[in-house]
Amino acid sequence: MMLDLPLIWAGLIATAVLLYVTLDGFDLGIGILFPFARSKEDRDVMMNTVAPVWDGNETWLVLGGGGLLAAFPVAYSVLMPAFYLPVLLMLAGLILRGVAFEFRFRARNRGRKFWTQMFAGGSILTAVAQGLILGGFIQGVTVENDRFAGGPFDWLTPYTLLVSAGIVAGYALLGGTWLMMKTRDNLHGDARRWSLISAAAVAFLLAAVSVATLLVHHRIGMRWGIDTAEVQIAWDMLLPRLAIPALGLAGLAAIFVMARKGSHLWPFIGALVVFLSGYFGLAVSFMPYVVPYALDFRQAAAPDNALGLMLVGTVAILPAILGYTAWVYWVFRGKVDTESGYHH
Repeated sequence: MMLDLPLIWAGLIATAVLLYVTLDGFDLGIGILFPFARSKEDRDVMMNTVAPVWDGNETWLVLGGGGLLAAFPVAYSVLMPAFYLPVLLMLAGLILRGVAFEFRFRARNRGRKFWTQMFAGGSILTAVAQGLILGGFIQGVTVENDRFAGGPFDWLTPYTLLVSAGIVAGYALLGGTWLMMKTRDNLHGDARRWSLISAAAVAFLLAAVSVATLLVHHRIGMRWGIDTAEVQIAWDMLLPRLAIPALGLAGLAAIFVMARKGSHLWPFIGALVVFLSGYFGLAVSFMPYVVPYALDFRQAAAPDNALGLMLVGTVAILPAILGYTAWVYWVFRGKVDTESGYHH
């Protein structure tokens, strides 16, 4: 039986991106929430909740980005020139927060304040840049003869800024609900308040981005059965797809209801469900395209012999990465407080 290698690699990269967004999302969210913490001790606990896992979470970004380059080089050659500046901003943010993460625990007084600000700044810069890239991807890039033919700032529009605000709020939601699950006492109460505020912001921005997307990209509306030009709705197309926003609403409801009931776990699961619904929405809007409505994953794929060789290596390495990740999360399970933590 012949394997459909382009389809397998499209699935692998899509899974890697989803894992990166959800796993690195909550530790980026902790950096975004850093300015709102009451004390140095609370910030220490916040960092310690993610200290064993934050760099492992970024592994999936390497697999997603590196996989796109190796498996779909034509798509990579189109998308990278379109997003050079936001990609560089994202990398600068990741480096800044990574350095701040290690130096802050060893710094004193003014140095600690400086690295605290750099950790928060790097996390916010990374989230904003990722929002600009996602917004730029959704609104589309100009392609001629399988090459990027747009300008260097096509990604900077009111729509991409709106998506960017949504990503920052979403990561803050993941970070807040993660802290509800991992902390106690006053910090847990603060995390609960941050989660509820972030969830309200996500609900508003998700609705705003959904409406704006239908107006910005006519073909996305057609994928959902909504013709914005003729003001018509194809209910036979739209009704089955409404399960996706319903899933997002269920996630938001779980956050609000379970947070008020004092649950420590379910608000985080609800936040993951919200992100999952957004990811399904993107899949319905763009599959099978890897460059929106210009190149599908089969047109952009590398030759089968290259995809097959890479798949052999991936099959050998991926189970080890998944096993190590699961083991680390299991070892460092449970609550974290000022008396415990990775940096003690």
